[in-house]
Amino acid sequence: MNKYIDPLSDFGFKHLFGGEPNKDIMIGFLNAIFEGQKHITDIIYGPTEYGGDEQDYRKVSFDLLCTGTQGEQFIVEMQRLAHSNFGDRCIFYLSRLIHQQKSLGKENWNFKLKEVFLIAILDFKMKSSTNDHYLQSISLVNTGTGEIFHNGLGFKFLELPKFDKKEDELENELDKWVYMLKHMQSLGKIPEYLDKRIFQKIFNVSEMSRLTPEQRFIHDLDQQKKWEYQCVLDDQFEQGLEKGKLEISLELAREMKKENFDTLKIVQFTKLPIEVINNL
Repeated sequence: MNKYIDPLSDFGFKHLFGGEPNKDIMIGFLNAIFEGQKHITDIIYGPTEYGGDEQDYRKVSFDLLCTGTQGEQFIVEMQRLAHSNFGDRCIFYLSRLIHQQKSLGKENWNFKLKEVFLIAILDFKMKSSTNDHYLQSISLVNTGTGEIFHNGLGFKFLELPKFDKKEDELENELDKWVYMLKHMQSLGKIPEYLDKRIFQKIFNVSEMSRLTPEQRFIHDLDQQKKWEYQCVLDDQFEQGLEKGKLEISLELAREMKKENFDTLKIVQFTKLPIEVINNL
């Protein structure tokens, strides 16, 4: 029995990073990722689903979306398995945030776009990445001079398999965050190199004994269902993922009904319409 949850699972990732009570965890992570390039002091969480303007315009769903005090937006994604169109999806996600900034009725360009960034925690190595460092920072640059063309749009890819430092080899804050993400589930206590207030909170929040029965149920089911994601994350990623998420949500709802969970609780955890749940 592990003492801590898996921070790389869907449940664990959102449990740690995805809510107002723990937003200091997200702030600390973002500041470590930007390594002094930006300093985030506060964030608010935004909707993670954006519908299209037209019926046939693709809807997108982010893992997490937050906005800084200057209006800059951060999409934060957790991706366990590689697929061939991952880069295209990242570009599409940022383009939707930019599109949302359009001002109806304004035909001139007398305004400045807010900064948008996508941060992806990857449990695989990107095929397009030839750099051995675990953090890939990508911006729009002039390919002739290497100068940044626009620094308000960027990607941060955290490739966990490239990180192989031991506990006593951690050099900076980002090293500590990556070490925590990779090893927390297998640890029995907080390592002395992570004995900082924010990491103390992370490990406290992540203790299995602190989960409610509902959270424990979701956590255990999430762990059991990892293999199902392998089946749907293929070259038809978007279609397969949506179908797979629906199947998992339906099975989760059936299991929760067997355990006599309140219907509103089932709606909250599965995001299924109440009519669908009542008909299961």
